[in-house]
Amino acid sequence: MGDRLGRPSSGKRRLRDLLYKSDNRTCADCGAPDPKWASANIGVFICLKCCGVHRSLGTHVSKVLSVALDDWSDDEVEAMVEVGGNSSANSIYEAFIPEGITKPGPNSSHEERMKFIRSKYELQEFLKPSLRIAQASSGKSSLLSASSRKFMDNFLGSNSRKSEGMVEYIGLLKIKVQRGKNLAVRDMLSSDPYVVLALGPQTARTQVITSNLNPVWNEELMLSVPMDFGPIKVKVFDHDTFSADDIMGEAEIDIQPLITSAMAFGNAEMFADMQIGKWLKSHDNALIEDSIINIVEGKVKQAVQLKLQNVESGELDLEVEWLPLDQ
Repeated sequence: MGDRLGRPSSGKRRLRDLLYKSDNRTCADCGAPDPKWASANIGVFICLKCCGVHRSLGTHVSKVLSVALDDWSDDEVEAMVEVGGNSSANSIYEAFIPEGITKPGPNSSHEERMKFIRSKYELQEFLKPSLRIAQASSGKSSLLSASSRKFMDNFLGSNSRKSEGMVEYIGLLKIKVQRGKNLAVRDMLSSDPYVVLALGPQTARTQVITSNLNPVWNEELMLSVPMDFGPIKVKVFDHDTFSADDIMGEAEIDIQPLITSAMAFGNAEMFADMQIGKWLKSHDNALIEDSIINIVEGKVKQAVQLKLQNVESGELDLEVEWLPLDQ
């Protein structure tokens, strides 16, 4: 991110100007001076020791970049600027630290940092009670701890949940399967593709489009979101009349960033159009580019572009919309 004369680009300059603000001259988590790292999706500057803890949480919680050494996308810089730095972020993530909990200092042990940082960002235990949102590990486990379940209960309230048997639902997702691009050939010269979405035991599927490697569905599918949710599993198949359908690739959609953002803002109809979150592209997901979460005309929507996995070619464009149960 620089020009041919070695001068920093405008993005790097904006990031450096933000870092030089007085409240960003110490680590957001332990107060150590001169932080040289940042969590791009959270919007805080951190020291090397706290950086190691952030990395251990995974990129679905904190995407760590070096201010000086790593390449930053324009969107990542913009996200940092929008947050405004450590003071703004801490006013949210440290708004309600209970008695008996001590913030680590520059000389604190790794264990002390780990406990505090995990509580602060992953479990979100220090948010205002009305903003506490349970975090579930992306693609690994959908079980919530007892304390996280309590936070979810406090946030949603009894009128925002509905139960079906032993399954408790917190909302709905409207997924618009828009189009496929450069899908794999599974017949002689083409394929007859359709898409299957799965969330836990629920499944929904599109219509079959015959003989088309660049199909346009623009078809809306609905899935209920249980409290103990995991990722949406996406699979594309080639329809065969006389044999089993052939798979044409698969991917997963991490819905935690969408649900976290939607619940943090509450009634989206009260806000103007704006960006409220982001699911960041990384080596361990199928995103083609960062997936932006926006409020659009009073609705929370997320554009998702996926590169299909375990297949020779293929991409899928979708739009995901969050629907609270009380809407």
